[in-house]
Amino acid sequence: MSVQYMPVIWNRIFYDAVLLVAVALYLYVFIRFAPGFEDVTKPIDGAILRMRAFGSCAFLMLTVILCIGPLARLDRRFLPLLYNRRHFGVMTAGIAAVHANYVLGWYFSFSPTDKFVALLSSNTNYGQILGFPFEVFGIVALLILFVLAATSHDFWLSFLGAPLWKALHMSIYVAYVAVVLHVALGALQGPADPIFTSVVAASVVLVSGLHFATGRMEASRDKGEETAKAALQDKGWVVAGEVDEIDDDCAKVVTLSEDERVAIFKYDGKLSAITNACAHQNGPLGEGKVLWGCITCPWHGYQYNLADGRAPEPFTEKISTYRLKLIGSTILLDPNALPPGTHVEPTEIGAAA
Repeated sequence: MSVQYMPVIWNRIFYDAVLLVAVALYLYVFIRFAPGFEDVTKPIDGAILRMRAFGSCAFLMLTVILCIGPLARLDRRFLPLLYNRRHFGVMTAGIAAVHANYVLGWYFSFSPTDKFVALLSSNTNYGQILGFPFEVFGIVALLILFVLAATSHDFWLSFLGAPLWKALHMSIYVAYVAVVLHVALGALQGPADPIFTSVVAASVVLVSGLHFATGRMEASRDKGEETAKAALQDKGWVVAGEVDEIDDDCAKVVTLSEDERVAIFKYDGKLSAITNACAHQNGPLGEGKVLWGCITCPWHGYQYNLADGRAPEPFTEKISTYRLKLIGSTILLDPNALPPGTHVEPTEIGAAA
């Protein structure tokens, strides 16, 4: 970790402990009881049993990871899982790697060629569906999980930038599709196993269904937001921009007319709007610094409370304030200035209408 970076706030220990216990319990139950459900004449080898245990565990963990996002959008009570799923992905990559190690150790250890070469060359029937080399899909999924686990640290988010980092981590959906194909063309082509087949089908239905439901909800919300924006604009409100356009403790200056400018400040998770002109000598308040909820004029240090435009006591200067609305991530501004010193409740960024 570079000296330029603060220590990363990783998952709460409670969530890691629950995850570890759940994984250990699943592996124990699978290894202990799964053989009783197999319709075989010969006992299953221990290595194969562990291979299946770790493989199915990684598949279920990946399913849960992909369900957390839409669940958090549908119900805010799932947000703690969303905020604490970082180690979930790292552990999934580890479990998948153990599964792959068992595969290589059991099927290719006694190959006359290198086991990695044997893995890629033992089946090259790429022109057919039945018998397709499903191993390739497993390798693709495993590589993606490794990349996502390696870049899960906040350093990579800062180093790569949010857009690139987010795009990279969206490849988890590619990994999921690859895993489903790996299983469908591999394990499900063997002797009939209704339990595992049902689990795979339920996973696909669950992941697809939750994302579809979330998409419908967000489409409906977007439509409602557009209606709300249009209604405010009909009343004379103006679109001032997006929340992400304003850095913390900074302002965006909106020009309403040749001699009227408004500074919209983002601070402490809130938004407030005041006139851009200081009452002292018309200094540009939008270029000032926010200190203790007050904006400090960059010219002569005059300060004003952002909520009401009043200078802190014993000073008596007052400036005009403006009303704001936050629709989704879009800021709308009422261009009608309120009398100097009028209190306007700051708009909470996390409570967009």
